[in-house]
Amino acid sequence: MIIDNELLNEISRRATESERLRMNYNLHDSLDAKAQRLLNALEPGTILPIHRHRHTAETYILLRGRIDVIFYSDDATIVSRHELDPEQGNYGVHIPAGQWHTVEVHTSSTIFEVKDGPYTPLENSDILTL
Repeated sequence: MIIDNELLNEISRRATESERLRMNYNLHDSLDAKAQRLLNALEPGTILPIHRHRHTAETYILLRGRIDVIFYSDDATIVSRHELDPEQGNYGVHIPAGQWHTVEVHTSSTIFEVKDGPYTPLENSDILTL
């Protein structure tokens, strides 16, 4: 498989048609895979709740677009904001296990995302409300 503009354009098209304004394209074989590797197309206006993954770190590499990745403390205070923009030389971020985070999408964007598997849905205790 080649990850090219044609594939990224198709995933982005699907994201624009999705109610959530985002779309995953899994590169792993199953939700039980030890490594969860995926492309994630994100459109401006998508709402990604502030969340954490207690049992795995997560890495984002921005292939195109511009997003901010925002880290929070347990009391919902912003700890840091990381602008990712390949045109500015900011390509990715590593998110430690247990770190509260979300993204703010500025332009149509696609990230390559990696975390340890198997896939586990977020529990209510892993979503931070403001």
